[in-house]
Amino acid sequence: MNGSALQPSVVVIGGGYAGINLAKALDGHADVTLVEPKDAFVHNIAALRSVVQPDFLPRMFLPYGHLLGRGAVVRDRAVRVDGRTVELASGRRLVPDITVLATGSSYPFPAKSDDVDTAAAIGRYSAAHRNLERAGRVMLLGAGAVGLEFAGEIAAAWPGKEIVLVDQAEQILPGPYDQRLRDEINRQLQELGIGQLLGSPLTALPGPAAGELSAFSVSTAAGTTLEADIWFRCYGMAPQTGYVAGDLLAARTAEGYLEVTPELRVVGFENVYALGDIAAIDANKAGIAGRQAAIAAGNILVQLAGDGEPARYTPSPPVIILPLGPTGGSGQLPNGEIASAEMISRIKGQDMMVSRYAEILNLPGSLHPSVP
Repeated sequence: MNGSALQPSVVVIGGGYAGINLAKALDGHADVTLVEPKDAFVHNIAALRSVVQPDFLPRMFLPYGHLLGRGAVVRDRAVRVDGRTVELASGRRLVPDITVLATGSSYPFPAKSDDVDTAAAIGRYSAAHRNLERAGRVMLLGAGAVGLEFAGEIAAAWPGKEIVLVDQAEQILPGPYDQRLRDEINRQLQELGIGQLLGSPLTALPGPAAGELSAFSVSTAAGTTLEADIWFRCYGMAPQTGYVAGDLLAARTAEGYLEVTPELRVVGFENVYALGDIAAIDANKAGIAGRQAAIAAGNILVQLAGDGEPARYTPSPPVIILPLGPTGGSGQLPNGEIASAEMISRIKGQDMMVSRYAEILNLPGSLHPSVP
């Protein structure tokens, strides 16, 4: 590890939204090692825009090289973490003073990519773009936030394309959201010509693989038949905690999340923290991961200093920022108000927060092309 041998060591497993914020906050205060198998930070917030707008794609991958001034980013994968030791795929074994688990979640492509090499990921997104561009009829399986946002992106890029959202739920956007938000999203979907087939599951998934350009026909249990040229799965998030082992397994839920205290420590462990999508304490969102990282970083500094009281994390009220293309969308704000399309465009829709995360990663302008 880099840094002074006198400094306590902190190993952060995972270089996603929680990991980069926490590692940066502790850099210089501890001997920080960030372990991440990918060769660049993947800005998943921009993933769906990158499918329909190829010139956006390079901006989705941001290098780690400028993130830490004193700590180290190690390109490796944790294969076993038991609460005391961290074993990596390379065979390296770390015994840190503090371990932070921030490995995030998996999700079907294209909302997330599991490629560890940027070049391979860009190739896959480029292929999805070509297939989608040639398709006349698109089926998105899942009418939650990802399906809705993807539908909006496709409609904005190709206004004449036939798009239908399919979900067994009776209404779009399940979750603790105000009905006014659904009403506004439905209004915009209708204006965009995006269809909905809700309230009945498919009898079987389409024959072609997701993202493959190949005409198919499917039926719902209610007897409706649907034909399309390409489909994508827009549901199926899973926390990434397969490396958890030993005594740490006692804190893992049946769904794969880790139980944490309000201080964001893993239950039963003073020196292990869990943040972001893997923590069983709040919704799975990048903004929430960042807020948890700030609280955990402060608590770790208090713990290392042996002085002061740790802060407690309070779960967020239902909040969502949901663009439908660069200029559309809506959202629910912390105060319960429903956001206008103009506000959503300013917050997220125009540049998908690329500039914000390039700044977090300390990137000079030459390393993150500006968004037009």
